[in-house]
Amino acid sequence: MKRLGHALLVLVTMGSALAGAAAPATASPAPPSLVFANPDSQALFGSAYAAALQNLLRTNTIAYDAKYDRAGLLDPATGIVRAGGGYAQPWTRDASVNSWNAASLLDPALAKNTLWAVVDKDATGALRVQQDDQQWDQVVWVTAAWHHYLVTGDRGFLENAYRTAADTLAIREHATTAGYNTAYGLFTGASFFNDGIAGYPAPPADATESVSTGSMPWPGVASGMYLSTNELYYAAYVNAANMAETLARPETAGYRARAEALRTAINDHFWNPATGLYDYQLLADGRRGAFQEGTGLAFALIFGVANPAQARSIVSHARELPWGMPDTYPNWARYSDAQPGRHNAIVWPLVQGLWAKALAGQGETNAYAAETARLAKLAGANSGFWEIHHGTTGVVDGGWQRLGDTVKFHWGSEPDQTWSATAFLDMIHTGLFGLTFTDRGLSFTPHLPAGWGDVTLRNVRYRAANLTVTLHGAGAAIRSVAVDGRAARAELPAT
Repeated sequence: MKRLGHALLVLVTMGSALAGAAAPATASPAPPSLVFANPDSQALFGSAYAAALQNLLRTNTIAYDAKYDRAGLLDPATGIVRAGGGYAQPWTRDASVNSWNAASLLDPALAKNTLWAVVDKDATGALRVQQDDQQWDQVVWVTAAWHHYLVTGDRGFLENAYRTAADTLAIREHATTAGYNTAYGLFTGASFFNDGIAGYPAPPADATESVSTGSMPWPGVASGMYLSTNELYYAAYVNAANMAETLARPETAGYRARAEALRTAINDHFWNPATGLYDYQLLADGRRGAFQEGTGLAFALIFGVANPAQARSIVSHARELPWGMPDTYPNWARYSDAQPGRHNAIVWPLVQGLWAKALAGQGETNAYAAETARLAKLAGANSGFWEIHHGTTGVVDGGWQRLGDTVKFHWGSEPDQTWSATAFLDMIHTGLFGLTFTDRGLSFTPHLPAGWGDVTLRNVRYRAANLTVTLHGAGAAIRSVAVDGRAARAELPAT
């Protein structure tokens, strides 16, 4: 149920981002600032926001490197966002998530370079998301690319992004590994970011994780079908259709038909009325796993896979740990609260961010507030944004998983994880201020929790405008909006 609380007053001041002395074309824009009237909110959320900006725009922005310019589309004068303190590469899912979460808004040139850094061009000139050994969720790039266009209006980028989306989807549709299962109408391969076998119950795993540390060498994972991955394909078809329609391409209807067929298959094979949730896995032999996947539930809400009744059921029945939404749940038999799996009942801030976005989209202001506060506290208590935390204690903990010949090795959690920081940035931009980008413009659907106090976000650049947005009051029901002092709707045109 929506918890509206008190009414909000939204004030927007709109200045030209181009005013004053022209900055060099290669200069990165100055980042926004977040200021709460309540000093406690400023200490918690304002400090976390500043740390997240530092993580993305300073710590994890690296210089141009020609080895990533395989598509020939990078700007040598612009940097690239790496995956984190322990990961020097941009990586497909990280590049996509970080651009979608925050970089496309905060630094469009940086996001554009980062998205092209994970795209290849073959001898025929065809563009496709890089072909590597973690190909099952490549299509997350399509959603990030469409979002980048909505934020920037960059038509040249969109034309190349559509080529990339079309070529990549065609490859995945006909692939023998991580491809399309015609019997179920679903895509096979591992779940979203769960590249380790700790993210899977037995079966398809076994008690000693005897085959491999990675997930795809396990035949049951490679041939299995997973909730989050199929939702990413659904979103990819929807967004490929959006690209095609914007470019007046004839493929629009075909992509929309494939999207609807996949949405139907997801609901037919994953929705579980007994639990009120979507199941996590469907093995090739038809066995279903009535487990919970955090990103899968979040995507069901974010992408509209769930209908309104299903969405309400998900919000009511999803289980969280004391420090946030877990990756998968509950503990597999080979793990425990004392030794959680690296991809099992453990908290990744990446998942927290997606779940908070989903909650805000459902008008669940109190639940959104709780998840956002948890991540802010985790960042504040640990001097920044880490990769993984123990779900019960909140301590930095990489979880347990086989490593080589070692069974149940205790892994580390990497520092300065970029998508953990961009998860928090998105909690503020999409959740708190409700920034929503469409092909028509920018709209606001804010969610200001009671007790947080009035808040202002300054220096938000949207296309040619530099925005200051202030929220007065509390809740998610807007009482009034003023733009440059005049009554207005809660939206700004793309022009």
